[in-house]
Amino acid sequence: MQIISRAIDALNEKTGVYSSYLILPLIGAVIYEVFMRYVFNAPTSWGFEMTTFFYGMHYMLGLGDAHRTNTHVCIDIFESRMKPHNRTILRIITNLVLFVPVMGCMAIWSVKYAATSWAQWEHASSSWSPAIYPYKTVMAVGFILFFLAGVSKLLKDFNSLRSDN
Repeated sequence: MQIISRAIDALNEKTGVYSSYLILPLIGAVIYEVFMRYVFNAPTSWGFEMTTFFYGMHYMLGLGDAHRTNTHVCIDIFESRMKPHNRTILRIITNLVLFVPVMGCMAIWSVKYAATSWAQWEHASSSWSPAIYPYKTVMAVGFILFFLAGVSKLLKDFNSLRSDN
């Protein structure tokens, strides 16, 4: 179980590191759009959508790494007051009852969503009309990585319970 958990964590860490560089083209697109809009009074037709795509990819591909490192938003009022053993049991229960089914469905349906988009060669309905099937694919990959990060945490919690006994 530890080998699987380490492999998932390594994948999410690498994806998180590489996707963090998406902030650079995002900054570039924002600067270009602001410059064109306010200096030349000639806003682009693609600027807003492009920044949305870059930010969306940056966000989705970072979900798994954020979950791995516990840097996402969480409210642990009850959990922080519990003994470590009970905290682990609570995490296992909530992971099995909430996280795995919800994120499993999100991963499955986002793959179907992306596949439908690819089958239709879907484009945005804007004047720029970019292809959006690659972005929907990134969304599916992000949900899959997030789901896998949850599986990794679940495996670690089971391992922690086993070592406590």
